[in-house]
Amino acid sequence: MPDITVLGFDWGRRRIGTAVGNSLTRTATPLRTLRADRNDLKFDAIAALIQEWQPQQLVVGLPLHPDGAAHDNTAHARRFARQLEGRFRLPVALVDERYTSVAAGDDGAEDVDSAAAQLIVEQYLQQR
Repeated sequence: MPDITVLGFDWGRRRIGTAVGNSLTRTATPLRTLRADRNDLKFDAIAALIQEWQPQQLVVGLPLHPDGAAHDNTAHARRFARQLEGRFRLPVALVDERYTSVAAGDDGAEDVDSAAAQLIVEQYLQQR
């Protein structure tokens, strides 16, 4: 398989954590959390990250209840993934994000959202 760069997102209504990873090393690095209230500003910030990192794959964390059932935020995250795919013409994968924010917080992350995005990207890379 070719070496690819993956840009990942821990979607939230107020914040979106971001991370970048590489399929060769199967590791990721947290970037930053986007905190724009307006959609156009969020997508402008995402466009800048895509320009900087030139990913071949995008990954969005899919929030689910502990039992795997969908909830309100599941639909919002799916919509965000479709918007990314439509705007940037890159493939978007959805990855189960259950407990990533808890794990990032337990690990002492200063920026829990971007650390959760790191875990989402690494989970995608391990499953690939």
